[in-house]
Amino acid sequence: MLSNLGSALLPWEDHGSAESACRPGEPSVACRIVWNVSHDDGFTKFFRAWLDKPLNTVFLIVVTFVVALLLRRFAHRMIDKVTLRMAESTISERVREKSKTHFAGSPALLSQRRASRAKTLGSVLRSVASILIMGTAAFSILGNLGLNLAPIIASASVVGVAVGFGAQNIVKDFLAGLFMLLEDQYGVGDVIDVGTAKGTVEAVSLRVTRMRDVNGIVWYVPNGEIKHVGNESQNWGRAVLDIPVDIAEDVEKVKDLLQSTADELAATPTWDELILEKPSVWGVQSLAGDALTIRVVLKTAPGKQAPVARELRERVKVAFDRAGVSVGPTA
Repeated sequence: MLSNLGSALLPWEDHGSAESACRPGEPSVACRIVWNVSHDDGFTKFFRAWLDKPLNTVFLIVVTFVVALLLRRFAHRMIDKVTLRMAESTISERVREKSKTHFAGSPALLSQRRASRAKTLGSVLRSVASILIMGTAAFSILGNLGLNLAPIIASASVVGVAVGFGAQNIVKDFLAGLFMLLEDQYGVGDVIDVGTAKGTVEAVSLRVTRMRDVNGIVWYVPNGEIKHVGNESQNWGRAVLDIPVDIAEDVEKVKDLLQSTADELAATPTWDELILEKPSVWGVQSLAGDALTIRVVLKTAPGKQAPVARELRERVKVAFDRAGVSVGPTA
């Protein structure tokens, strides 16, 4: 009956092969399968005329969609691995060994920083990958359906140019934020100076950085407006103290006193966790008519320069009083 139906609908002259029943010269795989299974010339011609192209189109669409989903899944997994690895802190082993949960650079804060950075960066890259992969798959499917893509591409180009001109600042902010995250310039908990504001970073997104200064003021700085960044909390910090003393004081005596006081601080429990190396007295930094300034430096855990400097100033004042050293006037 199928043979009679095929012959009635499609009265071809030649019979007896896939080449004659299917498209001459280029029979499709599906048509060859139908011929090999049925060996019915009329039914094969009927299949080729009414079902072959729709089934091939559906097959190509399904394959394209499945491949796109697999590629997107693979891309998302690779992005997750890469962003987590890139989000690893570059903090030195010395700081890691001395890290405690109560100061910047601690495992808890580093974990928060890595999580925040990986989440933001991974979300953006996953979205970009999804748009590229699924967009390409969509255009491929539309092409298989016979749709003319030239007007769509031309319209999308015009719209893209218009949006690009109208949102230049937003695009600049997003690109700056993306590179900031990729390069790990700063993260949540860091103390940074961006020129227009200085404070502790509370949140980082692709468009804006939120930071709070020492007075409690919250600053929202667009990433595209940040031309340079000074980070006081990356890897390690340095407390620099310029101690003024009377011009008549013995310089070597004062230097020895400052060195012993700084060494004592570095050996004190709790403070020894924040001071990473042996303190150093660099010597006379400046010389005036009635005073001279001697510089002391201490390498500290990231973000802990200020408390270390305050504690050392107090101890220096006590040591000077005991030794009878006169503090000189400050400039």
